Parts: sequence; C-alpha cells; structure tokens
Amino acid sequence: MTPEHERQARWLVEGARRNGGLAPVDLERFWADQDIANADPFGPRIPQVAMGIWMARDAIWSELGIPMDFWRYEHDDEWRLSLNRAYNDRAERIVGRRLLNDAPDDPSRRWPAVKGLADVFEARNLWRDQSWWLEQNVHTEDELKELLDRVEERNIRAAILPENWDEEKARLSALGVPPPLYRAQRGPVTFAMSLFGVENLLFLIMDNPELAARFRDAILRGMLDIARTLDEEAGFTPQTSPRGFYFLDDNCCLLNAKTYEFFGFPILKGMWDVYAPLPEHQRGQHSDSAMGHLLPLLGRLDLKSVNFGPTLTVSEIRAHCPNAIIEGQLAPFTFSRNEEENIVREFLRDFEQARERRGLRFCTAGSINDGSRLTGMRLVMSAIQHFGRYA
Repeated sequence: MTPEHERQARWLVEGARRNGGLAPVDLERFWADQDIANADPFGPRIPQVAMGIWMARDAIWSELGIPMDFWRYEHDDEWRLSLNRAYNDRAERIVGRRLLNDAPDDPSRRWPAVKGLADVFEARNLWRDQSWWLEQNVHTEDELKELLDRVEERNIRAAILPENWDEEKARLSALGVPPPLYRAQRGPVTFAMSLFGVENLLFLIMDNPELAARFRDAILRGMLDIARTLDEEAGFTPQTSPRGFYFLDDNCCLLNAKTYEFFGFPILKGMWDVYAPLPEHQRGQHSDSAMGHLLPLLGRLDLKSVNFGPTLTVSEIRAHCPNAIIEGQLAPFTFSRNEEENIVREFLRDFEQARERRGLRFCTAGSINDGSRLTGMRLVMSAIQHFGRYA
C-alpha cells in the first residue's frame, strides 16, 4: 500500500464520518457509469470499475437491527416482503437503488418444484444453523457402489419432474411463463464430499480410483441428463438451448492439483463442452476458498467469470484466467466488519492490479455476510467514483 493510497483511504473515511457515515458520492452519476461498466467490465471505453456488490438477504438483520431468522424469511412471504421493503427504503436513501425484491409474485404463475442432482443421488437437504445442509447419505465404498447402481438405472425425467408436471406445463405455457432450466450446480467436489464425506472422498480417489471415476462419471451423466430433460421440456434442442453453466464449489480447494484433475476437472469440462463450447459462452465458478493451487488447471478451461477467495490477488487470477471477469477481491469479513479504511485499501489494491487489462467487477471475494452495511456499499461506490475511473 503506497502512501498515496493511505491518504486516499483516510480522506474517504473522514469524509464519510463528517457526513453522518455517508461517503461522498454523486449517486446519479455513479449509477449511470455503473450501467456502462457493468455491461462489459473489459470495455475499452468504460468510465470506471464495475461494482458487483448487490446486498443479499444476509445483510438485512444488522441493517434493520432485528434477530436473524432465515427460516421465517424463507417461509413467511408477507414478513419477508415487509423486511425487504424496509431495507429498500434505507437503500434508496443511502445508495440510490432498491436492492431486494419487495414485490409479491403471483403464485398461479409459479412452476412446480423440480428436483435436482441431490435427489437423483438420494440425498436430503436438512435445515440446521439458519441454513440448508446437504446431508451425507453414503459412508462406505459398498454403500457408494449400491447407490451408483441405482443412480445409473434411474429414469431422470421421472425422478426430477413432479406428478402434476404435464398439467402445469400446459397451463403455464399457455400463460407464457418460461419453464425452469438447469444452468448452475453445487460444484462436483463439494457435492461429492457432501454425499460421501470429505475424508472418504480423498481416500477413495487415492485408494480406489476405479470407483472414484465411476462416482465422477455418474455425477457428470446426471447433470447432463437433468439439463437435457429440462431443455426438452422447454422446447429446446441441443442446437438451440441457451449456453452457459455456473459452478459453486467451495470444497474443491481440499483436493490437490492431481486429484482435482482426476475428479473435478472432467466434470467441469464435460458440462462446458456441451453447454459452453465456444469462447464467448459463459463458464463461471464460485469457490470462495484458497484456490491458488488449482488456478493453472482452471485456466485451461478459459473461464469467463470467477469469484475466488480473498487469499488470491487480481494479478494472480488474471495470469491464469486472462478472459475472466474477476468478481472480487474484497475480503468478505473486511466488508461485514465495516473496516472502513481497509475496504478502501483493498479496492485501491485491486484497481491498481486491474487498471491495465480491466475486467474487474469489484465485490466480495465470497459471500455477503451479516454485518455488511449499506454505508459500506456506499463507501465502495465512493472509492470507485473518486479513485477507480478509467477515463
């Protein structure tokens, strides 16, 4: 961090404190420039760095000063919308935009729930500690073999579509409501470790690579079958189906390069070979963990969007992912703990590394956590407007 960066960080934070916590920013100009930058963060004529901070439900609790209750938030529509409206009223004043959905939807226009890969592999999501957790459902190699026997024989359409699908498909299609597609998935390593256990998968790959390969191939085949089934239900052919696929795979960092190349890499490549085969297609990955040892491998897949953990720098990511929009690299806890000067310092660091080649969408290198405040988002906006301009 240069002395000039230190001066800039102090200037912004002191300006915010003099103004009741609101950092100096021309909101109308910021959002006009943001729309241009966000459309193409690599654009040669974008005025400023794009911002990727869009506050999620996790940020509601501290902002509104209420106890966290995600279960009620997910299941009580009226309560959720009332919280979102209260949050949006604050957001509109502080950052100039309403950030959360606060409009009720029409239940009659909802598609019935479609099952996913976890259901194909007979796993259950259980509610614990304010979140859903995919529970381990096989514990030994013999149990895994028996599960794979059933998975490999499973009729995917019958497994994932509800009984009233055909009736609801006819009704909703007549209303012009687009059907669901499958274009994102809990990443293969995280998924496999959830089902079989972390240590179990590590030892399986090393001690029984034949069974590990069978497990890997069943995951890929299940994903391809789910995507194809929902594409067909939506009226798409392999030639007309929308392109792009996104993985969320925090646990992939627990494999070394050799074991990841054996287990995780083929699944990503297999999905992207079908759903993102051309250079311009979206190939994205979120892994908010220490990903440095896997960057050379992932670089071979020509990712277009990455959100990796804060142990990586923009320069390190760019060296291996030259065409990827880098979503980061603000440490999530720097943001959620409201470390104001550090928020600005981390932005200045990242902008310095991204300035020449662009392609940065500045946001948290991972998830938004409780404690993240709208004043912190405004501070980022101020840093971008004052010190993150390309022109």
